[in-house]
Amino acid sequence: MRRRIASLPLAASLWALWLLLNDSLSPGHLLLGLVVALVVPRLTAQLRPPGPGVRHPLVLARLIAHVGADVVVSALGVARGILRSGARPLRPAFVKVPLDLRDAHGLAALSMITAVVPGTVWCELSADRGELLIHVFDLESEAAFIAEYKARYELPLREIFE
Repeated sequence: MRRRIASLPLAASLWALWLLLNDSLSPGHLLLGLVVALVVPRLTAQLRPPGPGVRHPLVLARLIAHVGADVVVSALGVARGILRSGARPLRPAFVKVPLDLRDAHGLAALSMITAVVPGTVWCELSADRGELLIHVFDLESEAAFIAEYKARYELPLREIFE
């Protein structure tokens, strides 16, 4: 049996958004919003990419815990680096990280992780998705950074998505 509503969360969101934008709960807006909420998800179903398949939820939980801890530790490290920048100059650098991860959802998650952790910025992904350019706030060792980045973020994402 085919589903009557292509995406219930999307339909509910569209209906609520329609009502908010029109600032009216009149019967006409309720009905028109409902029609839009039911028709638009069905018309755009082919445009939405398939959702990611999470294969190892425990690895995902461990990755979330690591990222949370890294955010706190990195934020303190960046603050310490800024406060001590007069005594010891910072060593900002661009680092090219070779990637084994190819899944689009995994790469999107990796970009978000890189953006969330203070002291790192995702700069560029090569056209063949084989190399990632990251700006690091204070780099001690390029080889150590690459090894830690791949072990802490890329490897779990490969387990989850590939």
